[in-house]
Amino acid sequence: MPRAKQRTNELRERGIATALAVLAEEGVAGLTTRNVAIRAEGSVPAVYEVFGDKAGLIREVFFEGFRMLGEALAALPPTDDPLAALEGLAEAYRGFVVANPVLAEVMFSRPFADFDPTTAEDKAGVEVRRIFVDHVQAAIDAGLIAGSSTDIALVFFGLLNGLAAAENARRLGSSKRSIDRRWKLGVTALFAGLRP
Repeated sequence: MPRAKQRTNELRERGIATALAVLAEEGVAGLTTRNVAIRAEGSVPAVYEVFGDKAGLIREVFFEGFRMLGEALAALPPTDDPLAALEGLAEAYRGFVVANPVLAEVMFSRPFADFDPTTAEDKAGVEVRRIFVDHVQAAIDAGLIAGSSTDIALVFFGLLNGLAAAENARRLGSSKRSIDRRWKLGVTALFAGLRP
């Protein structure tokens, strides 16, 4: 009886889901093609055929991370207060990065020598950038902050990314209360500095 063909879209989806699980459970060091193949119930050649190589697998994880983050940010409830919306955006971003620290590392820190995103791959974050810029523009339009929406969105994102990385590295304090206070201090100070 011939062996069932493994090189299917199902294997691709299982491979990405498995790679995400491996990252969460074993970190960057655990993400090997062999490990993903075994856990996804496929063969190493099949995984290579589907993803091309390890860099191709990491690339798909990178894209999936941005898709997940974009969905989480797009799902935020609307509010009439643009600053409250920006604070909600900060909390949603923080929640995603703290819940998915190794995935966030793949998305923002490039821990794999096998994968260095090209300019085209960096476009994976376009939807996330658009959400940030739109929220910032709403605050500018309301007269609450002043400046270039793109510049402010990038600075805001950089602040959040740094705070989230510091929280994941346990450099923001030892209690939830102190960590929350420092997050609020950072976000509030940025908005205060941007007042017209």
